[in-house]
Amino acid sequence: MTMTFYYGSGSPYAWKVHLALEHKALPYERRVLSFDAGDTRKPEFLALNPRGRVPTIDDNGYVIYESNAIVEYLDDAYPGRGEPLFPGDARQRGLVRRLVAEVDNYVYPAVDKVLDQAFKKPEEQDASAIEAGRGAIAEELKLYMRSFRGPFLAGPLSAADFALYPYIAFLFRVQLKRIPTLRAEALLSPELLAWRDRIEALAFFARTYPPHWK
Repeated sequence: MTMTFYYGSGSPYAWKVHLALEHKALPYERRVLSFDAGDTRKPEFLALNPRGRVPTIDDNGYVIYESNAIVEYLDDAYPGRGEPLFPGDARQRGLVRRLVAEVDNYVYPAVDKVLDQAFKKPEEQDASAIEAGRGAIAEELKLYMRSFRGPFLAGPLSAADFALYPYIAFLFRVQLKRIPTLRAEALLSPELLAWRDRIEALAFFARTYPPHWK
């Protein structure tokens, strides 16, 4: 049987899991939920995830939510499928887990400073707050990339790459749609730009691209 993947288009947390599903070469059925339509608050979804959040996975009756828990579950439950999300020895896997945690605890809060402004009307956006957000993002990415082991973040492609990439993509989306002066590319080092290009060149990448971004 195929597992069911409930997600929201453009959600960084859901995109992380979507990339992981493809990396593991697992069969799955997509269920795109609309935030605007209130799909995550409907009784049938709350029966699966009482927090009303995406992503959520229903693996033949076993329901799991919270993106990092899902990614670890996929690697543990299907060790022989696709490629590992936490490859290598204990130290290598520890590095991957640390990089995932750093995205959640440091990179995301920095990006969120810009997102707070992005969803305001243009005339209500605070240019100084946007610039402060840019500075916070630049500093966090600089610290983050000190562990870069190329060609991917921890060496081989891993859960760390899938944790960071959606936030990088989101910056360019914000620049395109909300804050044209963001200068997103200037926030990325040449190494990080090349890394982004390698992620987007993955054979399965197009299948994970947010539907409403196309």
